[in-house]
Amino acid sequence: MAAIDGTIVLISLPAIFRGISIDPLTSFQYLLWILFGYSLVTSTLLVSFGRISDMFGRVRLFNMGFAIFTVGSLLCAATPNTGDLGATELILFRIIQGVGGAFLLSNSAAILTDAFPPRERGKALGINMTAAIAGSLVGLVLGGVLALFDWRLIFLVSVPVGALGTVWSYWKLKDIATIRKGQKLDVWGNLTFAAGLTLMIVGVTYALIPYGNSPMGWGDPWVVASLVSGVALLVAFPFVETRVPDPMFSMGLFKDRMFSAANLAGFLASMGRGGVQLMLIILLQGIWLPLHGISYQDTPFWAGVYMIPMIVGFSVMGPISGYLSDRYGARTFATLAMLLTASTFMALSLLPYDFSYLPFAVIIFVMGLAGGLFAAPNIASIMNAVPPDYRGAASGMRATLQNTGQTVSLAIFFTIIISGLSATLPGSLSSAMVSAGVPQLSSAFASISPTSALFSAFLGYNPMLSILSDPHFASVVSQIPSSTFQYLTGQTFFPTAIAPSFTSALDLSFYIGAGLSIAAALASLLRGKVYIHGEVVDPPGGNLPLGRPQQAPTGAELRKTTRPRSLSEPSSPPWEAQVRPE
Repeated sequence: MAAIDGTIVLISLPAIFRGISIDPLTSFQYLLWILFGYSLVTSTLLVSFGRISDMFGRVRLFNMGFAIFTVGSLLCAATPNTGDLGATELILFRIIQGVGGAFLLSNSAAILTDAFPPRERGKALGINMTAAIAGSLVGLVLGGVLALFDWRLIFLVSVPVGALGTVWSYWKLKDIATIRKGQKLDVWGNLTFAAGLTLMIVGVTYALIPYGNSPMGWGDPWVVASLVSGVALLVAFPFVETRVPDPMFSMGLFKDRMFSAANLAGFLASMGRGGVQLMLIILLQGIWLPLHGISYQDTPFWAGVYMIPMIVGFSVMGPISGYLSDRYGARTFATLAMLLTASTFMALSLLPYDFSYLPFAVIIFVMGLAGGLFAAPNIASIMNAVPPDYRGAASGMRATLQNTGQTVSLAIFFTIIISGLSATLPGSLSSAMVSAGVPQLSSAFASISPTSALFSAFLGYNPMLSILSDPHFASVVSQIPSSTFQYLTGQTFFPTAIAPSFTSALDLSFYIGAGLSIAAALASLLRGKVYIHGEVVDPPGGNLPLGRPQQAPTGAELRKTTRPRSLSEPSSPPWEAQVRPE
């Protein structure tokens, strides 16, 4: 349900903006908040909710997340107003969805880790991820279909799914984790982490909005203050956590090489490929599809269809990689996956903007395979490395780093592309006007906002008609032959004019994505041998031996030792209380 919501909104933004009567050329901030608002809330709350779940029960709060997400979806579908007020209401309702999503995301991996023995966790997590990716695939197609009828259906479709999921989870899911009594809520740690991450993500979001004469807001004093304050609070967070009896997140977990290296690899991987899907959708909707005869109104749907190979690749490889990592460990598969991802970034940079679809489909399919090859082994190695008492917080930290990496990735990709367009787009459009035989219109495009051009490309709008309808140019436009006017406002002029500037900036984004993927591969190599909490082993005969009986240490014990000690925990699941004969 959460995965469907993510892609269905991404594909359906044109219909949403038309439905609430928002001008896509002047409302870039609403695009950012509809995209980033959900991620902001989930990223901020994941670790806190994970730790609270460790204290009060993971299944209980997972079920609550289902219910909250369903209510948020219903509110989004019922957004009462239009215009700026309607957009603000929709953003607030998306934030409610984000609260529910944070409960779901912070607990799902922990619940599965509780339920499965170590030799089956990778496969279980891979199947779980395949379900999520299948939701993404459904969202890409379903968003395009429902957008043709009514934008409210985009959110309403989650309501029956959420209602069924809420009832099913309350009925079927049972907590089997041991909850340590007498734990206290870490108020200062929660406040420091939430405030720091919120300020940082808000600063990054507003940095992409024009400020003064600049196409972006990185020089805005409020943005600078937000970023500096956010980073300062996040730097203070580890020091706060080492001084409280029951920390929100035990920093001693990062002393474990498997845990820290796998989380670093996951963060770098998210930074590298977190924004690629959005950038490729912009390329398809704004340039490639119009050049291939698809009307602007239909480009969101077809962009989703043409991105299906990436989702299929991920879905195919997710369970397979999880199964293999259960037998042979995560390091080889995760490292190979990141090197393969880097090669797909380089392959994408070699394609012209008017590419043939087959090589594009092959490249994104391989990129999906690489994503599936990395994800399940990496998550399994993180969850295997932590004691049972801290699985919720560890799952929350993993998901937080992933979501934050995706947000940073979007900010990096947007910044590169807007900077590139700022430098070359006005000149390209002026030259295109001269080539079209209307040099008198060059001034109309000399100061065009690259942000508006990028936003138009993303939403599949042709801004030419809006610009040429400006009353300031009425006298000039009236002298243009009708054939020339139709050419300028047709499907090929604007994509052809913007393509060189956009693709040169996009190539730079691909190079950075490749570099971050290589860095993720190096981080993955550092994770060491196969490790299940309390044991460092090589997998003899392809089977992972289970560790000795163990109990989660307290936060104070984690801060004193790299490897948690092994103690008896009779109430743990049988695979954590017995030694399997080799």
